[in-house]
Amino acid sequence: MSSFIGFAGLAIESGITVGQAVFMTLTIWALPAKVVLIGAISAGASIPAAALAVGLSSVRLMPMVVALLPELKGPKTRKLTLAALCHFVAVTAWVMAMEELRNVPRDMRTSYFAGIGTVLVGTNALVVAVVYLLSASFPPVVFAALFMLTPMYFLTSLWRSARERAGQIAMVSGIVLFPIFHQFAPGYDLLMTGVAGGVIAFAFHRSRNSSKDVAK
Repeated sequence: MSSFIGFAGLAIESGITVGQAVFMTLTIWALPAKVVLIGAISAGASIPAAALAVGLSSVRLMPMVVALLPELKGPKTRKLTLAALCHFVAVTAWVMAMEELRNVPRDMRTSYFAGIGTVLVGTNALVVAVVYLLSASFPPVVFAALFMLTPMYFLTSLWRSARERAGQIAMVSGIVLFPIFHQFAPGYDLLMTGVAGGVIAFAFHRSRNSSKDVAK
C-alpha cells in the first residue's frame, strides 16, 4: 500500500489526473508497468510505443503466471476463468497465493485468488484517489521515501515465499552482481544480472540434488 502512495506522488508530479491514475491502477495492476507508462507519457511517446513498453515490462510476470496456474486449476476450472485471474498476478498477490493455496480446497482456489486480487486492486485504487485529495499535505520527500519501499518489500516477500534455497541464492547473487555489471555495462546490467544470477541458482540447485542422490 505504501508503494502506491509513492506511485500517486509520481503521478501527481507528472501531471496525471486522479481519474487517469485510478484507471491505471485498476487496469495495469503491476506497479512497475504503471511507472513505465508514466515515463512514456512524460517523454511524449506514441500510444503504440507506450503500449509496447508496458507490455515488455510485464513479460517478467510470465514465469509467475506459469507457476501459479497449476496451483489454481481445479477439475472443472474454465480456461477463461484462469485467463481473467491472470490480471491479478503481481508480487503481493502471487506471494500470498503461493503460500496459502496449498491449504485451500482445490475447487475453491480460483474464488480465493479472485478475492485476494479484487481486494488488493480495489484498496490500492482507493489509496491512490485519497492521496490525490491529500497531496498538498505530503512533501515530495515523503513520496520518494514511500516509493523506495517497493523494492525492499519485493525482496523480503520473495525471500520469505521461496520454496527452494536456489531462489534465495538467486536473490543474493543479484544483489552482489548488479553493482558490478552496472559499472561495466550500464545498459545491460539488469539483463546480465538476471542471467548470471539464474545460472548460479540453477547450478546450486543441480549440485544440491546430485548430492542428495549420491547420499541415497
